[in-house]
Amino acid sequence: MTKNASIQTSLPGPVASQLLERRENIVPNAVTCGISTFAKEATGARVIDVDGNTFIDFAGAIGTINVGHCHPRVKEALHDQVDKYIHTGFNVMMYEPYIELAEKLAALAPGNHPKKVLLQNSGAEAVENAVKIARKYTGRQAVVTFQNAFHGRTLMTMSMTSKVKPYKYGFGPFAPEVYKAPFPYAYRKPEQMNEGEYTDFMIQQFNDFLLKEVAPETIAAVVMEPVQGEGGFIVPDKSFVQAVKSICEQHGILFVADEIQTGFARTGRYFASEHFDVVPDLITVSKSLGAGTPISGVIGRREVMDAADQGELGGTYSGSPLGCRAALAVLDVIEEEGLNQRALQIGEKIRERFTYLAKEFSFIGDVRGLGAMNAIEIVGEGKVPDKDLTKKILVEAQQKGLLLLGAGVYGNVIRFLMPLVITNDELEEGLFIIEEAMRKVSANLLPKGVL
Repeated sequence: MTKNASIQTSLPGPVASQLLERRENIVPNAVTCGISTFAKEATGARVIDVDGNTFIDFAGAIGTINVGHCHPRVKEALHDQVDKYIHTGFNVMMYEPYIELAEKLAALAPGNHPKKVLLQNSGAEAVENAVKIARKYTGRQAVVTFQNAFHGRTLMTMSMTSKVKPYKYGFGPFAPEVYKAPFPYAYRKPEQMNEGEYTDFMIQQFNDFLLKEVAPETIAAVVMEPVQGEGGFIVPDKSFVQAVKSICEQHGILFVADEIQTGFARTGRYFASEHFDVVPDLITVSKSLGAGTPISGVIGRREVMDAADQGELGGTYSGSPLGCRAALAVLDVIEEEGLNQRALQIGEKIRERFTYLAKEFSFIGDVRGLGAMNAIEIVGEGKVPDKDLTKKILVEAQQKGLLLLGAGVYGNVIRFLMPLVITNDELEEGLFIIEEAMRKVSANLLPKGVL
């Protein structure tokens, strides 16, 4: 196996240590980092730090680098745009890349209905604007999200997010008229229920929620991640998603798919909604759309998107030329390099590997995912979340040259968001590093079947 990761110094190394000292003096403590070092350069699925250490990237800048770091097509597009103009403000003087990207997103999004597209900067902005649009169109105020959801860190999106620490604690009061419905979590379902019974139960829970918590005729939108991201990469049953969409249709509620992390080949489709055979009324997008440049958007039914009046939507940097050009290059790369198919191959490899390893390591409680959006849940006896062991595995893997992140409301999930351009050698080496990390931290744990 070719050696791709290479750690030459202690972590942090001498140069990174100097930068950490400077960071300590100037950056707020609330800004966290996954690993205590600093990037110097990055290509594909590899990152080199300031001390010359090379890491395989299984984090993808939290799912923003599906086409890899510094893809040649993206760099070429950005250089070309910088040479022409950097920013005019679309609401001052318009530019063609905004129109071209909007047209392509509308064509790719599920549904044959006429669509319009609003471009913004960040995922949180996209969600905020989806809520504004839904409220304007329906004339209603209530917004429903789900337990374990993550939608952002602004006031509105923080209110929509489910995890209290570190995202909400001490930052209230929160935006009103936001309600959180139960969301299926198959690994933690009642043991007496089979999967079908559990899905039926969760659908009934959603119907009960509309009786007990918020009247449907007051709800502007139900906002759902097709696969929950920060909540732990939780994949709902297809029939649950379809039932929620059907209930929304019955009550004139807009169904909003938050595809910020799931979009653009991550799950093996351009949009994860396609796996569930639902057509959202609005779709929020960002992250890997821009390959590292700030760009986001709301894609929606034409009549819904046109509900807001002139000047009510927009922003100074919204849909910047640089972001638009990067996004157009990303869409070309996904098609030309077959990244949707590649995502399916990567995901199958990951799930096969950890399903096998679960026979050896009793703390691998669940292996789950969709396409290349995968996770393993680390637990103790009785499925008790083991946050400490999860942290130890992450740190050990990082020390061996793998960028890896945790997730989950219990902090006990390891998630995989490697660039889809990762080579087979890099993928295999990264998986081997995790396996070795698990062996080291579990030296005192008995494997399954050993008394």
